[in-house]
Amino acid sequence: MKSRDIAIVGILLAAGAIVRFMSLVIPGPIVANLVIAFYSLAILLVVPKVNEALGIGVIAGLISALISHSIFPPANLISEPVGAVVCILVFMIVKDRIKIGAPGISATVATLASGFTFVGVVVLLLLAAPGMLAKAVTLTGFVMAIVPIVVLTAFVNGIIVQMLYPSASRILER
Repeated sequence: MKSRDIAIVGILLAAGAIVRFMSLVIPGPIVANLVIAFYSLAILLVVPKVNEALGIGVIAGLISALISHSIFPPANLISEPVGAVVCILVFMIVKDRIKIGAPGISATVATLASGFTFVGVVVLLLLAAPGMLAKAVTLTGFVMAIVPIVVLTAFVNGIIVQMLYPSASRILER
């Protein structure tokens, strides 16, 4: 990546971190992760190689893990890289077929991949905990509560990225 691309990614990751951090003041155990929207936008603007997208995801995972108050913040270290790789792969597949909606679709699918990976990691962790199988009702409740949040966040992130992408890409063309 060029230094200009690194700067763009850094600025957008910082913006995502600020928005995520500020959203923590909203009461409740679960807060939407807009870091995904901002790293998706960064990936779509600079179109990195897959391994570079993975690196962006690792940094986003570190940021999310540090400022998260989720049930298991380290799960972000797995879920965000998955989301970043999915974002670039989906964008590469759809950008020539669906010109206008490709950014929104990519961000939506990336958010779903990241969110469901996060849920999967937490579920595996809870199942591995001693005596957790006896608490399957609680685990089912957790999954039923978080899946709609993941889907809603994916929808919102897709809209945000779709709205920001045209302006951001025009600015970068100058």
